[in-house]
Amino acid sequence: MRIQVKRIYDPPADDDGTRVLVDRLWPRGVSKDDAQLDHWARELAPSNDLRRWFDHEPDKYPTFQQRYRDELNDLVDEAVQVLDLAPSDTLTLLTATRDLDIGHANILRECLEELDSQRN
Repeated sequence: MRIQVKRIYDPPADDDGTRVLVDRLWPRGVSKDDAQLDHWARELAPSNDLRRWFDHEPDKYPTFQQRYRDELNDLVDEAVQVLDLAPSDTLTLLTATRDLDIGHANILRECLEELDSQRN
């Protein structure tokens, strides 16, 4: 399975496959119709406490990454459910995060890829 990360503000593409929003909060300025989502996995987003602590500060990213992975360790069943939405297709994780390089969606993508490789 191919897993990619995109901003929710990018227009949907034909090769997106299954589109899953992975933010805890609904993104500003995006209607549910425009989002063209297949699923909203808000439970896989960082906890409110972690999200507020991190506040997208680059210096905090290494610690954020470890703390978020620790949270995801308790959400394996939820992660498997998201993987099962696109068993052999493309899974597109959508986020409103401006800077994808220090956002949670890439960490989630890595964890989902690891989980998917363990299943196969």
